[in-house]
Amino acid sequence: MAVTLEQARRVGYTCLKALLRFAFMVANNLVAIPSYVLYLIMLQPLRILDSKSFWYIEGVLFKWLLAMVASWGWWAGYTVVEWGDDVKAVSEDEAMVLVNHQATGDVCTLMMCLQDKGTVVRQMMWLMDHIFKYTNFGIVSLIHGDFFIRQGRAHRDQQLVLLKDHLEKYYRSRNRKWIVLFPEGGFLRKRRETSQAFAKKNNLPFLKHVTLPRLGATQVILKTLVAPQENGTPSGGDTVRKESKSKGLQWVIDTTIAYPKGEPLDIQTWILGYRQPTVTHVHYRIFPVKDVPAEPEALTNWLYQRFIEKEDLLTHFYETGAFPPPQGQTKAISREMTLSNLWLVAIQSFAFLSGGMWYCLFQYLYHCLF
Repeated sequence: MAVTLEQARRVGYTCLKALLRFAFMVANNLVAIPSYVLYLIMLQPLRILDSKSFWYIEGVLFKWLLAMVASWGWWAGYTVVEWGDDVKAVSEDEAMVLVNHQATGDVCTLMMCLQDKGTVVRQMMWLMDHIFKYTNFGIVSLIHGDFFIRQGRAHRDQQLVLLKDHLEKYYRSRNRKWIVLFPEGGFLRKRRETSQAFAKKNNLPFLKHVTLPRLGATQVILKTLVAPQENGTPSGGDTVRKESKSKGLQWVIDTTIAYPKGEPLDIQTWILGYRQPTVTHVHYRIFPVKDVPAEPEALTNWLYQRFIEKEDLLTHFYETGAFPPPQGQTKAISREMTLSNLWLVAIQSFAFLSGGMWYCLFQYLYHCLF
């Protein structure tokens, strides 16, 4: 089949755009990540004198780094529409976020859609596969205090012990509020067949759009971070907010990510931007921690039920292009998530100016010493 001139131009433009975006991403990483590290090295005396202020500044820098990642997708036309409960109502409370996992783009999507949720991004902790420790962003996550979990039955028990120790050491000492995890333990395409075989063997529902979640990390987080008595509602107001600060984990936010036609974005697409602009849909449902059972078997059933509900949500979305309305309502309300281009340009400029400043500083020191 002959390629027309118009098609050749379109392919050439896409390749050129991808190349320019990749070059920008590399330059962005080369200035932003070292600057983050160097700023925090310079602030080590503050960490000793006023740890709270140090971690506040670190959180702000961390949020800006995540905003830079979000900007790569935002400027490529990869936007987000949100459904369900308004999580801004609990943005100042402690919460555990359970997310379905389809591709590497899920993390980028969360980095984008949580940017406008108050202090959430700078005060959140991520649980991610240990392989991310060796990526360009690994040093940032290590400093921030995220937890890298090694998958596999052989490592499971040890990893859960390490997770408990990590939470006790870093979660509240660094004033963390939200903790994000992917209970499926891997990408949908990799775990679906095994999950379906397990479901058939144990007389559990057959799931196509999600897999059955694993209990371990969820149970450890609840045992470690939940105070003995919990109460409150998402719209409880200032009184509940103030009280919740001393009550540990208050909410579980069940988050479901859906891509049009079930075609998820991966990190390569997010960076290179070769896919046409697309809207990712994110559905939230908030549960008070007091309604989550603590006993392992009951918690397993509760967690399974959340993912069965995710299956129903995604089935409805793929059939209709929208999530279903909440129970008792006739219409689902969606909200377009927006980012300020001016703000994104400002933080990108700050990153490149910081990179230039550090370069000049090291050049000056080099000439002074040698």
